[in-house]
Amino acid sequence: MTGPISNLRVIELGTLIAAPFAARLFAEFGADVIKVEPPDCGDPLRTWRKMHNGTSLWWYLQSRNKRCIAIDLRQPEGQDIVRRLVADADVVIENFRPGTLERWGLGWDTLSALNPKLIMVRISGFGQTGPSSSKPGFGAIGEALGGLRYTTGDPSLPPSRMGVSIGDSIASLHAVIGALMSVLNAKTNGGSGQVVDVSLTESVLNMMESLIPEYDLYGHVRERSGAALPGICPSNTYRTRDDKFVVVGGNSDSIFKRLMQTISRDDLANDPVLANNAGRVQHSQLIDGAISDFTVAHKLADVLRAFDESQIPCSPIYSVADIVVDEQFRARDAIVTETLPDGSSIKLPAVFPRLSQTPGQTRWLGPALGAHTDEILTNAGYGAEEVKALRAKKAIV
Repeated sequence: MTGPISNLRVIELGTLIAAPFAARLFAEFGADVIKVEPPDCGDPLRTWRKMHNGTSLWWYLQSRNKRCIAIDLRQPEGQDIVRRLVADADVVIENFRPGTLERWGLGWDTLSALNPKLIMVRISGFGQTGPSSSKPGFGAIGEALGGLRYTTGDPSLPPSRMGVSIGDSIASLHAVIGALMSVLNAKTNGGSGQVVDVSLTESVLNMMESLIPEYDLYGHVRERSGAALPGICPSNTYRTRDDKFVVVGGNSDSIFKRLMQTISRDDLANDPVLANNAGRVQHSQLIDGAISDFTVAHKLADVLRAFDESQIPCSPIYSVADIVVDEQFRARDAIVTETLPDGSSIKLPAVFPRLSQTPGQTRWLGPALGAHTDEILTNAGYGAEEVKALRAKKAIV
């Protein structure tokens, strides 16, 4: 195996999105990720959204490069397998409700006693402590309680959501950052293992910019603002003559001046009141109106051409159909073609971020349920008869 973290072994005990996405990032950059699934049906993500020959297309992406073992964690024999695997692991990532692993004899106290250098990443709705810690929580709940939903959407409509499970993914990134910092501490500072406690709600809250201090000092409650970015001007979405949309970010002082000159509004470009963001925010309706007057009079292609020539940050709003043919994505091989088990091809996002010396890669797509069970158990020291007995008890698949 190759990659910047190919010396790490990660045990994934999670399902669906938050823990599996975090583990996927480890696997993409070389870590040996062993995904533990229930033997009856596996991770529910295997059947989410669009399917191909009985398997979710999302599964092939989310579990690429992982080795999959099917273990019944409710059986003592299954719990013992995990303990043996953890003894030789660097990181465990889980997203069960707090207390679940403890009931199975797989809590932090037990696992850290077996492996004092272990990093245990625990992703949950509310964190491992506090009055809400025992509640179930998905990404949607984290988005709602962390402030994201309240500030998203048109102010005349109920709070909206993004079209992806962004709360889970934000938590996943926090999990990876915390895990890698902990591994670095253990390997370079002589530190011991530790728990990385990741809350969905806190992960979302951490992305909410100056929301808390603005409220604390000024009592300001940031409300929904549609496509505009509150307190920054101009940064909005504008309709064009051909009924399309252009996103424009003209919020630095020099860019704003060029933008106003491009739309033939020298009066605004040279207005000292609008020379900085603070003044522009006070006159955002005037500025947005001027930009809109220009865009609605021109087709999208002409607007983009004019703004590009003036070095104004702008873009159309892409659907996936636009993404897969975009020349910039193509030039950077941002979308790669892989082969499914039946031989048909499938396009997937490449591995990001891009490392110049030790890039990540796709070695294989999400495997079948229990595809690596025998291999993993053999490597862990189980004999053929022991594996046969475990399978007879339905402790493994």
